[in-house]
Amino acid sequence: MVETWELRARFAAALARMYGEEVPAYNTLVDVTLQVNHDFAAAHPDSAERLGSLARVSAERHGAIRLGTLDELRNVAIVFGGFGMLPVGYYDLRLTDSPIPVVSTAFRPTDPAELARNPFRVFTSVLTSSDSRFFDRDLEHRITAFLRRRTLFSPELLQWARQSSREGGLPEAEATQFVDAATSAFRLGTDPIDAAWYRELAAISPVAADIAGQGSTHVNHLTPRVLDIDELYRRMTERGITMIDRIQGPPRWSGPPLLLRQTSFRALAEDRRFRRADGSTTTEPVRVRFGEVEARGIALTRSGRAIYDRLIANPEDAHWDREFPHSEDGLYAAGLAYFTYRNEGSTLVRDPIVYEDFLPASAAGIFASNLDSVTGFVSDAPGAEYGQDRLEDAIDHTIEDPFELYHAQQEASRAALSPAYNHRGLPSEPA
Repeated sequence: MVETWELRARFAAALARMYGEEVPAYNTLVDVTLQVNHDFAAAHPDSAERLGSLARVSAERHGAIRLGTLDELRNVAIVFGGFGMLPVGYYDLRLTDSPIPVVSTAFRPTDPAELARNPFRVFTSVLTSSDSRFFDRDLEHRITAFLRRRTLFSPELLQWARQSSREGGLPEAEATQFVDAATSAFRLGTDPIDAAWYRELAAISPVAADIAGQGSTHVNHLTPRVLDIDELYRRMTERGITMIDRIQGPPRWSGPPLLLRQTSFRALAEDRRFRRADGSTTTEPVRVRFGEVEARGIALTRSGRAIYDRLIANPEDAHWDREFPHSEDGLYAAGLAYFTYRNEGSTLVRDPIVYEDFLPASAAGIFASNLDSVTGFVSDAPGAEYGQDRLEDAIDHTIEDPFELYHAQQEASRAALSPAYNHRGLPSEPA
C-alpha cells in the first residue's frame, strides 16, 4: 500500500518534472532557489531551520490551477482528496486592488504530521462567469456552453481518487496509474485554440481567456520555497531573467519573517496554436504562465493579521518596525503569532507555527504583475454571489478556516505538555 502522503509526494514531484519540461525557466528558478537555501543555511546555521528543516524547505512546492465551473471544482476536490489535500481558506480576488474574475481556495494537508511529511498545496481558482461586472448575460451563456463540452478529469482518475481517500492510499499498481493520470490532467493542451473566442475573453480578462478559452486546464505556476527571497530576486535578475516589479507581501524588516512573501519571473511568451475562422492554424505567443517563488514566515493570529492588513492597505503610511514586536518573544507576549509548546526536561520550548496559506492581495498582485493588461470591471452591475458557502455546497465539504487550524495546533501542543509543568500562564488566542 502506497500511503496518501507518499502519493502526494510523488504527485508533487511528477508535476515539477512536467512543468520543468513545459517551462524550462522553472528549472532555473529551482536551481537558484536551492543555491540560495544552501548559502543561507551555511551563513545562518543557528536560525535557518527555525521554520522548517532545510530538506523540507528545499522539497516544498505549491502549485496553482484555474478552473471554469463549480462542477470542475467538485471533481478536483475529489482528485486532491485522494492525495490527502483538503480545502483551506477562501479568497475572493475580485475584491483586490487589481480585480481578477475568480474566487479561490487552496487544497493542502491539514494535519501537522502530514504537512511535515509533504506540505504540497494547490491554489485553485474558479472563474466567476456569472458575475455581470465582468461578463454580460450573452457572454456568460456562451462561456457556460463552452465549458460544458470539456471533461478535465476522467472517470478512472476520479475512481482512484475516491479509493485512495477511502482507504488511505492505493496498491502500487493503482498508485502509479493514479499519479500519472492526475499529472496528465494538468498537462498543457496541444489542441488548436479558437482564436476569435480566446481574444474575446482576453479583451475582458487574460485570466478568463486562460481558463475558458481552451478545452483543458494546466498548471499555471509551480512555486518553490526560498529562505531569502530578496537574495533570490537579486540572483535571478543577475542571470538576465526579468522579474516582476516587486516582492509581494510584508516588506523585509528587522524582525522575524511574517506570513508569506512572494515574487516571480515575468510570464514567458509560450507559442500556442490558434485556429482561425477559415480553419487554418497559426502559432502565436501567449503570456499566462510564470515562475513564482515564496518565503514563508510565522502564522499570525487574528490580532496580528489585523495589523498586517491595515499596514498593507496603506503602504505609504506603514511603519512595520513600530507596529510589530521585533522578536518571537515579543510576538508571543502580545498574542500576535501562533506557537506550539513542548517540554525538554524542565524547560518549556516554544516553536513558531509556519504560515501554510495564502494572502489574497499578494495572489492578485502576482496575477496582475504577469498580465499584459489589467482587468477592470466592465460594468457597475452587482456581482454574482460566489461566497464560501457556494463553494462548499459545490464540493460538499467545509472549507477550513486557517486561523482555526493554527489555533487547534497550538492548543493541542498545550494540552500535551507534562502535567508537572505549570503552563497556566501561556496565552490563548481565541479561535
